[in-house]
Amino acid sequence: MDTLSAILVLGGLGVTLGLLLAFAARLFKAEADPRAGDITDLLPGINCGGCGYETCQAFAKELNAGQADAAGCPVGGQELAEKLSALLGVEMKEGLRLAVLVRCSGGVRARDKFQYEGIGDCHAAMRIGGGPKECPYGCVGLGSCVHACPFGAISVVDGVAVVDPERCTGCRLCVSSCPKHIIVPVPYHADVHIACSSLEKGGTLRKICDIGCLGCRICEKVCISGAVRVEDNCASIDFEKCSGCGDCAEKCPRKLIVDAKLDRGPRLMEG
Repeated sequence: MDTLSAILVLGGLGVTLGLLLAFAARLFKAEADPRAGDITDLLPGINCGGCGYETCQAFAKELNAGQADAAGCPVGGQELAEKLSALLGVEMKEGLRLAVLVRCSGGVRARDKFQYEGIGDCHAAMRIGGGPKECPYGCVGLGSCVHACPFGAISVVDGVAVVDPERCTGCRLCVSSCPKHIIVPVPYHADVHIACSSLEKGGTLRKICDIGCLGCRICEKVCISGAVRVEDNCASIDFEKCSGCGDCAEKCPRKLIVDAKLDRGPRLMEG
C-alpha cells in the first residue's frame, strides 16, 4: 500500500506540475509576428552573405527587429527593398548598388612560370610555387570565382576572370573565393576600370606581362577630376570623384584602362 500511495502521489504531482507549466506557457506565450514569415518569403534564400549576415533567415530576423536596412540585400535590389520597406512600414533609403571588378587583365598576356595540370581550382594551383603565373598579383585563371558566383556573372576569358556587370548583384561571394584578393567591389555605375593589381616596377612588369600597369602616371596627369592616383607603381580610381570622361583610358600607353562607355542609369538606386 505504501508503494501504491507513493506512486499515486508522485503521479498526481506530475499531472499538477504539467498543468501549471501548460498554463504558464499559454499565459506568457509571445505572440508570433505575422511579418516574420512574409519577410523570409520575400528574400532570395541563397544565403550569399551580401547583406552582412550569414543567412537570409538571420537577415530576416534582424529586419523584423528593426536592426537591419530594408535595402541591405544586394541580390533583390530596388524591387525587394521597396517590398520590404512597405511590409515593415519604414521609409526607403538610398543605397549604392555595387558590382565587382577583377583587378587583372593578364591571362594569356601574362607569362607562365610552368604549365599547371592539377585540379581546376585557383587555391590548389597556388599551393604549387605560388601559382603558375610569373606575376604574383595576377589572376590564376582557373575559375574559383566562377564556381562561387550563383548568378553566372563571371567567366574566364583568355585566361583571366571577367565580370558581367549586368548579371552581377554585388553579393561578393566571389571576393572571398579569390586567393589573390584581386576581386573588389565597385559602384555599379563605374564603367572606367583599371584592371591591374601589380606593384612591380615598370621594368620588371614588362618582362612578365604585356598589359599590366607601368605606373607611368600619364593617367594621373590627364585626369581633371583628380580621381586617378598611382601608388606603389599601380594606378587606381576613386569612383566618387570619377566623372567617366575616359581621358585616362585614351592616354594609357598600355591600353590597360577600360572605358566601357555604358549608361547604367542613376548612380544611387532608390532603395
